[in-house]
Amino acid sequence: MSVSRLAQKLKGSEIIKIAGEINELKKQGQKIANLTIGDFDPALFPIPDALKNSIKQAYDDHQTNYPPADGILPLRQGVSNYLADAYGLNFNTSEILISCGSRPLIYAAYLALIDPGDTVIYAAPSWNNDHYCSLTGAKGVPITTSPENNFMPTANDLRPHIKDASLIALCSPLNPTGTMFSKKDLEEICDLVLEENNRRGESEKPLYVIYDQIYAMLTFGEHTHYDPVSLRPSIKDFVVYIDGASKCFASTGVRVGWGFGPELIIEKMKTLVMHMGAWAPKAEQFAMAAFLQDSAAVETYLTTFKRKIQDSLDAIYYGFKKFKDEGLDVDVIEPMGAIYLTIKIDYVGKTTSDGQVLRNSEDVNFYLIKEAKAAFVPFSAFGADSSVNWFRSSIGACSLSDIQEMLPRIKEALLKLR
Repeated sequence: MSVSRLAQKLKGSEIIKIAGEINELKKQGQKIANLTIGDFDPALFPIPDALKNSIKQAYDDHQTNYPPADGILPLRQGVSNYLADAYGLNFNTSEILISCGSRPLIYAAYLALIDPGDTVIYAAPSWNNDHYCSLTGAKGVPITTSPENNFMPTANDLRPHIKDASLIALCSPLNPTGTMFSKKDLEEICDLVLEENNRRGESEKPLYVIYDQIYAMLTFGEHTHYDPVSLRPSIKDFVVYIDGASKCFASTGVRVGWGFGPELIIEKMKTLVMHMGAWAPKAEQFAMAAFLQDSAAVETYLTTFKRKIQDSLDAIYYGFKKFKDEGLDVDVIEPMGAIYLTIKIDYVGKTTSDGQVLRNSEDVNFYLIKEAKAAFVPFSAFGADSSVNWFRSSIGACSLSDIQEMLPRIKEALLKLR
């Protein structure tokens, strides 16, 4: 049976392959510290009570028919108010689009801005940009980033590719690394985009930016979230933001995301989302609108939620720092934002006790799953080369006690390698 050329090129998720290995071991009764999932275990991280109660009330009020294509007005107004209060960003309701999470918004932004053959620049590692390029027929240009700059791209990294580009896809805090743009680095990227668009003038297609800040509310310590328009207001016509409630309120299954940007682009994205049928459920929209209006409930939830996330991230961070001090070939970058920690496990080329040579980061990962009952995601699943020995550690579905019990097993497993 023949399928389309697009279908023939589709690539599955590497994370699904890892999940299959984990599930097989679970069937055997083994307990795995699963740090692969960019999601939350509701038993560990429940959604806010006020949001849950509002969802129930909305269903009791029979809010179960189709919502408007761009989202109900009370929610778009609530998002507008929230953006102004939280970030000082001024976007009116016609510049805001509601969808069932952030994925349809990212896809719609690609479809609205990119023609087949257009060049899209994105960092490697980063989440799913390679797949969105494939889906839209874009020419993806992955920019290899370095741990020295916390795996965040710089203006100098982007500059050689700017002239032919139609889109730069950025994310901060970044999935998979949990790292963030510094103010200086993001300012320089904004200046580069403005300079390029000034060069092009009105006769050429502009260079746009997708700015994914779905984890913006989850930052830790002295680290501050920055966004393009706050730093350079004149870039507003060229930036589409991706945001929503999925990560900041542990509500990935509630399916309420919002994008915002230039009205013309948002209008086109609305039509695309409409044709996909990718609306957020109406009851959940009404509930989210009510929750965003309750600033005290939002702040109370975020304070407790962030503390729990940071406790788990810190446990891995200090555990791996201790491993490094003890001479193990590992490294780690401090937690900055999101639910992820970047760890290095530099054991490619080592041999297991049964004689297997670990040829790449995937082999190292599967070794740890079997030997240490600990599962991470290699950066190769996010567009990096398989020779890169860095991994994403995601804490949303793993308890703090499971993490603490996992660390000695990892040490023991690595010490067995020769």
